[in-house]
Amino acid sequence: MRKLNPQYVEAVKPVVNRSPFFVLLGMSLRDVGLGYSILEIDVQKKHIQPFGAVHGGVFASIIDAAAFWAVYSEVDENVGMTTVDLKVNYLAPARGGKLIARGRRIKLGKRLALGEAEVISQEDTLLAHGTSTMIILPSLKASLEGSLPPKFIEGE
Repeated sequence: MRKLNPQYVEAVKPVVNRSPFFVLLGMSLRDVGLGYSILEIDVQKKHIQPFGAVHGGVFASIIDAAAFWAVYSEVDENVGMTTVDLKVNYLAPARGGKLIARGRRIKLGKRLALGEAEVISQEDTLLAHGTSTMIILPSLKASLEGSLPPKFIEGE
């Protein structure tokens, strides 16, 4: 049974967190493991829409990213993925504080994967939930691969 290499996890987090889109949104990958991820955004003025609440696109982005990283942790090394469908339910507004997204792999197939994520406030209020369908593309190579430790190690 293969396991996610802890050295890979520690090496990939800063690379992801420095990516241009993560920097733009102020989003960070806090933890990732086989079938799960945790991401956070500290709400800033740039996240607020004209009515004083966090814009729905911020929720959609963190849900998409959390679902992606929960699934990506299980796909073969040197294989890429991209989202083909995203469904978001907005459940409560947020006006500030921290958004915490917990991603989970639901199903991993040979070509398609399904992930989900919920976004909660730091007070543990459920703010949004979503699902994401992703396609696995062996021809789509991540620029971060090759410069990192091996993604998997053999388990006991």
